[in-house]
Amino acid sequence: MAKKTWIRVAAVGACVVVLSALAAPQIKQVIKVVGVGAAVKQFGPDINRELNKLVKHKDTATMTTKVVPILSVGVGKSSAIGAAQVMGPKSAVEKVQAVASPEVDLFGKEIRIRAMIPVSSIDVTKGINRVDGVGVSGIVDLKL
Repeated sequence: MAKKTWIRVAAVGACVVVLSALAAPQIKQVIKVVGVGAAVKQFGPDINRELNKLVKHKDTATMTTKVVPILSVGVGKSSAIGAAQVMGPKSAVEKVQAVASPEVDLFGKEIRIRAMIPVSSIDVTKGINRVDGVGVSGIVDLKL
């Protein structure tokens, strides 16, 4: 009986080791995405204030800013890769949840085109819901 238990424990341990090795890149990516999203949620207002100081902008009733995560957009994937400051009318900026960043390569990989689109949902895998009247006014590089 003890031998069967030992064999089961060894088999479960082996499975855990194999699954950990196979899933490590995905786990690392998930940690980055969650980490960037959490950092932007926590420090977004502070980052926004510093960006506004940098460009000498003051929010008004007609023009306001906000920092949101940038989401890379590709076939079957969505991941946070940084943060962006968006600017526009307050009612429209309040709707922005992220900036979608679809990209495409031209002529092989000689030219890369990357768009920055303020969107109303962080789930860009189901489609990009653009928020009209809002533009990207700054990019924030987050060191991971």
